[in-house]
Amino acid sequence: MMFTGSMVALVTPFKEGKIDGDSLDALVDFHIRSGTHGIVPCGTTGESATLNHKEHHEVIERVIKAVKKKLPIIAGTGSNSTEEAIELTRGAEKAGADGALLVSPYYNRPTQEGIYQHYKKVASSVGIPLIVYNIPGRTGSKIEPETLARLSEINNIAGVKEATGSVDQAIDVMRLCGDRLAVYSGEDSLTFSLMALGGKGVISTVANIAPREMSHLTDACLEGSWETGRDLQFRLVPLIRALFIETNPIPVKTALSLMGKCRGELRLPLTPMSEPNFRKLKEALTDFDLI
Repeated sequence: MMFTGSMVALVTPFKEGKIDGDSLDALVDFHIRSGTHGIVPCGTTGESATLNHKEHHEVIERVIKAVKKKLPIIAGTGSNSTEEAIELTRGAEKAGADGALLVSPYYNRPTQEGIYQHYKKVASSVGIPLIVYNIPGRTGSKIEPETLARLSEINNIAGVKEATGSVDQAIDVMRLCGDRLAVYSGEDSLTFSLMALGGKGVISTVANIAPREMSHLTDACLEGSWETGRDLQFRLVPLIRALFIETNPIPVKTALSLMGKCRGELRLPLTPMSEPNFRKLKEALTDFDLI
């Protein structure tokens, strides 16, 4: 399966420390109505690092039920433990997810061979398409283009979310992998650039609050309407920058709270925004007509 377009890295709303199922359902409906092309629950933006296994499965199952097959669901199922990643991915597959997004093993800092063997074992344990998540700023190790080229030979490894922040990295991945591996931007600000090079879309944080604009941006790029796509990317830049003035997902969850979409509740060790940054975020939301 080839996933394309704007896929939202969905936040996980909380209410008094528990998953807020009603708000989660409402967010899914918001994305269906706004033209989002796919939903990615339990990723970094979904605070997966602070969800226990029961909650992890609960979020994925609830999103699948709420979507009612109207959009593809790519469940975040990565771990620094290969066996845990297999367990989470099998659970998502059983629940009906269309694919899975797996962050490269963090903290362990495996070699390139270790990274390759990790993904190979997960892929051989499930039947759904897998998207590799390359984000060295959080994991402590980068997946090199040559390793991704090896992974692209595995049948159900379908794509990579490139969040290295390096266009050079994306160029090398596309050059080495060709059509065997779809490349998705993991940086909202580089969506247009990577799609102009041949990328298939974005797994997006800003789509949580501006889903229609991100959908239009990726549609324009997929259709070859480059001027339209460029203009949309430029328009989104101030909003994107405001969403990353503190650690993601602190600003985006705060923004959704200001928009009345869900509570801004976070789990420790994430804490509420500082007052100066809160004011900057509020100004960016006002300028974009979101509040």
